[in-house]
Amino acid sequence: MFERLESAPADPILGLTEAFRADPRDTKINLGVGVFKNDEGKTPSLECVHRAEKILAELEVDRSYLPITGPDTYGKEVRQLLLGPLAAELGGRGMTAQTPGGTGALRVAADFIAKHRPGKVWLSDPTWANHNAIFKAAGLEVKSYRYYDAERRGVNVEGMLEDLSRADESDLVLFHASCHNPTGFDPTPEQWLAVQKVQAARGFLTLFDTAYQGFGDGLDEDVASIRTFAKGKAPFFVASSFSKNFSLYNERIGALTFVGESADEASRVFSHVKIAIRTNYSNPARHGGALVTAVLTNPELKALWETEVAGMRARLRDLRSRLVDALKASGASRDFGFMLKQKGMFSYTGLAPEEVDQLTSKHGVYMVRSGRINVAGITSKNLPRLVSAITDVIG
Repeated sequence: MFERLESAPADPILGLTEAFRADPRDTKINLGVGVFKNDEGKTPSLECVHRAEKILAELEVDRSYLPITGPDTYGKEVRQLLLGPLAAELGGRGMTAQTPGGTGALRVAADFIAKHRPGKVWLSDPTWANHNAIFKAAGLEVKSYRYYDAERRGVNVEGMLEDLSRADESDLVLFHASCHNPTGFDPTPEQWLAVQKVQAARGFLTLFDTAYQGFGDGLDEDVASIRTFAKGKAPFFVASSFSKNFSLYNERIGALTFVGESADEASRVFSHVKIAIRTNYSNPARHGGALVTAVLTNPELKALWETEVAGMRARLRDLRSRLVDALKASGASRDFGFMLKQKGMFSYTGLAPEEVDQLTSKHGVYMVRSGRINVAGITSKNLPRLVSAITDVIG
């Protein structure tokens, strides 16, 4: 039946992990997959989550299905986290569905868009590789807008605005709310305002992807872009992930939020979002959402969570600084100081694909061929080896 079926190409990120695992060298370093690591190279379990699990273990649980969009309390807490004081002002204009991770949120949005607003989808160049796959799988046409300026090492704001000025009213534009993956470069607040003005003029629909809230400048600061749009009247979607900032990767917990021009519009849109969910995975799982809700609704646990997120954010900043300083001290032929302006887990290093290949083959350093690294994969133990390898390859 399947004798003519050819094997699909490996996922560029997950395939990298498979190659890393097969490498027998003890000195190998994995800077590919976007998972936060502590200095021992392990994915931490947050103390606030441990305490929340103890609380949940003592509760009597109804094992029936959750509502299609998940518990109302979960949705309310997600909107509060995203919108802050604006959440109460929006009232019924904002609605949220619990989804299986941020990827699930994106796919539900893609299915809804494909059926009810099937224009083109604009993605930043570059973007997370799975963005293209998700929207194409939903049957949508994908275009790109300029984002990264390789020469200036930053956001190509002029090119971005020029390209978005060509987006049609029927189109969808996806933005990274903060901690852009893969470049690490974000627009400034003033630049976000300029983007919002283009949206108001062109009328396209907006979808924010926020997978790293709290890893850039702070929990509120990292969603300032979303709040800028929330102050306007145009509707928008937000896909949220709690894999990183709650360290709940294998719980697959995320959310899809919609803010409409009116409560009536939000209700009508979500009636169709429910159908997209029902025909995909039917109902969300309980445990991950219950953990997030337990933390966010308990003042003591929420304060602890904010402290732990601040600690992870500080580690990422420290690692960037240590890497840049160590490369400079090693006599590297290039200046990597631009990395200090990047935010979040990922950094564009400026390394060419051929140099990345040499790093892998010669030194066992694994990263995406674009030169993107997961900063959190650096540890005190492997930093000297990483610096030595990069210095050797670039000369």
